Amino acid sequence: MCRVLAYLGEPIPLEDLLYKPDVSFVNQTHQAAFYTRLNLAGSGLLAWDARSERPDVPFVYRSTQLAIYDRNLRALGAKVRATALLAHLRGVPYDTRAVIHEQNLHPFQFEGARLALAHNGQLARFDEMKFALLPKIRPELARAIHGTTDSEWFYALLLSQLPDPCADLGALDIARGVTSALRIVAGIRRELGIRTFSPMNLFLSDGNDLVAVCYSYGLGNHEGLGDDYHPPEERLLRIWYTIGKSYGHYDGEWRMLAADEDASSCIVASEPLTRDHSTWHSVPLQHLVYVKRSGDRPSVEVVPLDVE
Repeated sequence: MCRVLAYLGEPIPLEDLLYKPDVSFVNQTHQAAFYTRLNLAGSGLLAWDARSERPDVPFVYRSTQLAIYDRNLRALGAKVRATALLAHLRGVPYDTRAVIHEQNLHPFQFEGARLALAHNGQLARFDEMKFALLPKIRPELARAIHGTTDSEWFYALLLSQLPDPCADLGALDIARGVTSALRIVAGIRRELGIRTFSPMNLFLSDGNDLVAVCYSYGLGNHEGLGDDYHPPEERLLRIWYTIGKSYGHYDGEWRMLAADEDASSCIVASEPLTRDHSTWHSVPLQHLVYVKRSGDRPSVEVVPLDVE
């Protein structure tokens, strides 16, 4: 399975998220707390700095090299401070048909679009579905697809649901777009008779707002996945968030500094970055969480998803 990390808040050195915590994002390549069988095929990140030249344009880094051995990423993490981050560690099946190429690395952000997407999961029987998805995708966005992943196709579908894919969107606009795209996929699954379990945890950001989806199609239905398939525990399908004043090393441990009313930073991730989960909140299955920025202060709301 992939790992995804999103951040919105006070300027923070990337290494404080990617390398330093107990279960830091990069260290999850070999010591993930919730998943032990990781087959990783590279990493990517988009990092926004509100104080930089053209703050709406993120720093971009992608490499098919394993992140734990990537010296360039380590050097970047020590230098860059970000006010928003979307990072992804790509996992692929143990299969010779898997395509490991930079064009398949998340996060995806088409030229001209402000919104970016990273995905943890898969669309079951995607090879059948993509031809049914194509009429739902705007031609100019379909032409922007360069890789082979279901994630990039879903990203194009999502942008196609927005009145203006290149606009500066609010969290609610992003949430409506992703819900619409998920409903289209649900309808196509019904048309094709696809009932197979299919996780679709999604993380979206434009540097100002953050939306994450904890969703799975066909919960409990593992038809067609093979006799040796073992469904993941529910906690593996969830996503987690922590919100507070600032994330850092306090009293000998990494955690979000608590703040009742003046929270200024939020992390949403596939799993907590620390062994101690006491400051992390679990997002239930079939729910959407959006982090809205009002001035310099983010607020978090978790709402149920009505898709199928």
